[in-house]
Amino acid sequence: MAIDIYERIQAGLDEKLQNVTEFLETATETEKDICLGDEHCVDTHLQVIETSLSKIEDNTLGICEICHEPVDSELLQMDYTTTVCLGHYTEAELRQLESELELSQIVQRALLPQKMPIIEGLELAAFSRPSEIIGGDYFDFFKFRDGADGLVIADVSGHGVSAGILMSSLQTALRTMAPDTDSPAEILERINRFYIHNINFTTFITVFLARYDPDRLTLTYVNAGHNPPAVYRKGSADIDWLTRTAPAIGLAEDFHPRTEMVTFSKGDSLLLYTDGVTEVFNIGVEQFGQQRLAELLLQNTDLAAPDILQAVLQGINVFGNNRSLVDDVTMIAMKISD
Repeated sequence: MAIDIYERIQAGLDEKLQNVTEFLETATETEKDICLGDEHCVDTHLQVIETSLSKIEDNTLGICEICHEPVDSELLQMDYTTTVCLGHYTEAELRQLESELELSQIVQRALLPQKMPIIEGLELAAFSRPSEIIGGDYFDFFKFRDGADGLVIADVSGHGVSAGILMSSLQTALRTMAPDTDSPAEILERINRFYIHNINFTTFITVFLARYDPDRLTLTYVNAGHNPPAVYRKGSADIDWLTRTAPAIGLAEDFHPRTEMVTFSKGDSLLLYTDGVTEVFNIGVEQFGQQRLAELLLQNTDLAAPDILQAVLQGINVFGNNRSLVDDVTMIAMKISD
C-alpha cells in the first residue's frame, strides 16, 4: 500500500479528533445535550480514532488478521478499521460491500435539484440563507419506497465550501436510500455507517428526518442531534419540542436511532430550523435562543406557512440589529390546513 494512503488517513483522523474534541470542550451543556444526549456515547468513537492513530504509528493499521498482509487500500479508505482482506469476505459481506461501493460512487455526483412538493391539506414553505457563498445547512423533500412524503433538515458542523460539499453528498446519499425503505431510522443508520469511518468525513452532522402521513396527520421522525423542531397546536399557549432521539451523525460507534411519532390536528404547525436561528446574538452578546423563538411563534400562530418564516426572519434580524449572519440559517414551516 502506498505510504500516502496512511498519511491521508492520519491527516483525516487528526482533523476529526481535533474537531470532535473542540466541540466537546467549547459546546455548552445544552448544545451537547441536543447533539449527544449522553456525552459518553462519543467516547467509544474517540477511542477508535486514537487506537487507529496508534496503529499508524506502529505500522499495524490495515493488516489483515487472517493472512497478515495489508488489506486493499480502497477498503481502508472506506473504513479505516478494516482488518480483513477482500479475498476473505463471505458472499453476504461482498454483496454489502458492492452496495456501499455503488453508494460511494453515487454520492460524488452533482447535487440534485430541489422542488417543493404539493401535499393535499398541507402548507409548506422553506428558506435557506448561507453565511458564506456556500453553506453547510441542508433541507430537502423526497419520497419513501411506499410513496410517502419525506422531509429532512440538517446542519454540518462548520460552514463554507467543505461543509457544502459534504451536504451535497448527504443529499445524494439520502435520495439514493429513500426509495429502498420506508424507515427514517434505517436511512440514518446506513448514513452513519457509511460516514463514521470514511477518511474524508472529519466532522459531524445533525439531522432531522421524517415521513408524513396526510391521511392520519402524523409525522414519524428521527432527530439525530438536531435542534428540536417546534410544534404549535391550535389554541395552545405553549410550544412542544421534538427533542433528540439519536446522536448526531458521525459521533457514535453504536448508532441505534429511536423513531418517534407526532400527531397533528387542523390548524397545527411545525417549524424546523438550524442553529443559525437560535444562535443569533444581539449587541449585548445575548443569544436569541429557544425561548424567544417560542414566544415569536406564539405571536404569529394565525399566519400561513410562508408568513411564519418571514416573521421569524424579521424577529432574528431585529434582535441581531440587522448585522451580517455568522452562521447559516435554514427553516421549513409546515402547517395543517383548517
